[in-house]
Amino acid sequence: MRTHHQKHHQAYVANYNKALEQLNEAVEKGDSSRVVHLQSAIKFNGGGHINHSIFWKNLKPVTEGGGDPPHGALGWAIDTHFGSIEALIQKMNAEGAALQGSGWVWLALDKEVKKVKIETTANQDPLVTKGASLVPLLGIDVWEHAYYLQYKQMRPDYLKNIWKVMNWKYASEVYENEIA
Repeated sequence: MRTHHQKHHQAYVANYNKALEQLNEAVEKGDSSRVVHLQSAIKFNGGGHINHSIFWKNLKPVTEGGGDPPHGALGWAIDTHFGSIEALIQKMNAEGAALQGSGWVWLALDKEVKKVKIETTANQDPLVTKGASLVPLLGIDVWEHAYYLQYKQMRPDYLKNIWKVMNWKYASEVYENEIA
């Protein structure tokens, strides 16, 4: 994870900042085609920064409560919509394993219908691209760079084990702030 944070996430931040500088220059020059061209770099790298910023908050060492299941409002919402935390984990793991290529699997709150749901996004697309009412509670990076050094091509093993360090306290705080 150290390499993931220090190399991959840092590259998204650096490339996002570079694209923003280029965007400002293009706007100042009135270069509309350059502005349009830069949108994909801004989305990809900005999305990478957004997604990873959430991902790091979603992880916590076992010695600090990582893996402890959610209680309170989020725990009840999961039980209501998925039947149990185990059923949620099984569904998220299945969707994450089935995602073709690179991307993310998310547990989200849909504020519009006040329901927790699972979504996937491709590449570095942030969850907001699926709908403005979606608030990320947990995001799991299923790009190979997230697991390859430890798990090789075994994405399902990575997905099975990441729950041992999932920071449900963070997810619960976000959920409770959003439904309040």
